[in-house]
Amino acid sequence: MIRPTDLDELLSVVEDFGERTVAPNAQAWDRDRVMAVDALREAATLGLLGIEVPVSQGGLGMDFGAKVAVIDALSRSSMAFAFSLVNTHNVAANIARRGTDVHKERYLDDLLHGRRFGSTALSEPGAGSDFAAITTLATPVDGGWRLDGEKAWITNAAESDVIVCYVQTEKGAGAKGIASFLIDGRRDGFVRSAPHDLYGGHTIGTGGFVLDGYLATDDDLLAPAGEAFKAALSSINGARTYVAVMCCAMLRASLGIAVDYGAQRHTFGRPIIEHQGLAWSLADIANRLEAAQALTDRAIDAVSNGSPADAVLPAAHAKKFATEAAEPGIAGCIQAMGAAGLRSEYPLGRHLAAARIAHFTDGSTEIQTDRIARSLVASYGRSST
Repeated sequence: MIRPTDLDELLSVVEDFGERTVAPNAQAWDRDRVMAVDALREAATLGLLGIEVPVSQGGLGMDFGAKVAVIDALSRSSMAFAFSLVNTHNVAANIARRGTDVHKERYLDDLLHGRRFGSTALSEPGAGSDFAAITTLATPVDGGWRLDGEKAWITNAAESDVIVCYVQTEKGAGAKGIASFLIDGRRDGFVRSAPHDLYGGHTIGTGGFVLDGYLATDDDLLAPAGEAFKAALSSINGARTYVAVMCCAMLRASLGIAVDYGAQRHTFGRPIIEHQGLAWSLADIANRLEAAQALTDRAIDAVSNGSPADAVLPAAHAKKFATEAAEPGIAGCIQAMGAAGLRSEYPLGRHLAAARIAHFTDGSTEIQTDRIARSLVASYGRSST
């Protein structure tokens, strides 16, 4: 395994990998509706599945800032691939941080080397943004727990079999009853569902699974009832922030393509970028991109250097604004290129589909709006200044 030792070296490795492997294959992955298993394994040889895992446990020992820098670089070519990669990475980091010695021995090396892939399973067919409403149930039995229920809208579910799964331990208990277990998809009682048939972003491997009498040992408990819900909410700030990073990366890449195309394509005797209508439309996109990037940078700083409570509002602002800027901005870049913007040789169509997906991942846009609304009096009222 190649091990970059600092951020500059890491980014050089990632940018080369993105240009050599991700960009040339991203369209085919989406067309064929598959997760990029071979590319994920190549990424593993570069250490990208263990960015935040300590060196002593086989990772790179870097921080959240390094993770989002990698996500930014990869999302320029494929947000779906970046999202798939970071979810296996997050499971590895979770095991390194919270797992038992048995977990680390059994799963960590396989995750870091791409022999197995990871998912974090919160959502269910009837519970998404309302996380406390999950109904997958853990029932105590001799030697452990019996788990029953269904999970849906899970990243990497098409291939993953090392899964951090959130369950309810007491019917109707809400947040206080939620625990998390480490699930092994190779055991009896785990039934993988077919991947969801979406209109784009297939490289994310979105799908689900059923737990039917799955037996988890006491050692498989990662966070008990009363702690798991808080742990999930703490990690969600980082997830919302890196979704904002992905949106900014896709929009910046799309704008660069549209600007270059406008400088090269001529109409009426001059480059189309010199026509005021086109230049102004792209200037508006650039303006919103810079605002989205500023909010995202603020959220990165809050996640990296503040408490979880300090990061809640910056992460909500960043995700809301970046997702709302990316989708119309990418569509505007396609419009600026005319019909050429629809050609599959450009990534703009894939970016547009991914930007729509970003509205729902790690808390919908409406959830971010509600989070900001509930902060109005404390953060923006006159008594707050």
